[in-house]
Amino acid sequence: MKAAQKGTQKSAKSTIAIGKTSKGFTEEERAAMKERVQELKAAARRGPREDKADGESAVLAKIAGMPEPDRAMGKRLHAIIKASAPALSPRLWYGMPAYAKDGKVVCFFQSAQKFKTRYATLGFSDAANLDEGAMWPVAFALKELTAAEEARIGALVKKAVS
Repeated sequence: MKAAQKGTQKSAKSTIAIGKTSKGFTEEERAAMKERVQELKAAARRGPREDKADGESAVLAKIAGMPEPDRAMGKRLHAIIKASAPALSPRLWYGMPAYAKDGKVVCFFQSAQKFKTRYATLGFSDAANLDEGAMWPVAFALKELTAAEEARIGALVKKAVS
């Protein structure tokens, strides 16, 4: 009986819909992964005591290389995040400006140009203390920063590190 059952098992490949092929990662995704590998290698060279100034200079350089309006938004977000949570350490994460607490990324800024999207993104990782019930947002689309958005971002960042 077991031999008969064994002959009817299908391979994992046969469960994939016919005619659907995976295109793999996009060029932008591959570039982000390569940037992450470079970040990890640079961190290993520096050793366990990552210099906060090195992280900040790398983040500011990354922001400076962004096209407008992402550059202006990145500069403003950097200032808001530093003012709201001075304990966060700036660093690069998959080639994006990010801010970490105890070595874990809490939030990050993804320019619209990074993955060719129509808006920039402010995202929070699972290390962010934003839990509210059974569901809460962890990423926000940014088209522009007004005083209202800046105040909301400041409050979110404070809550994320609390």
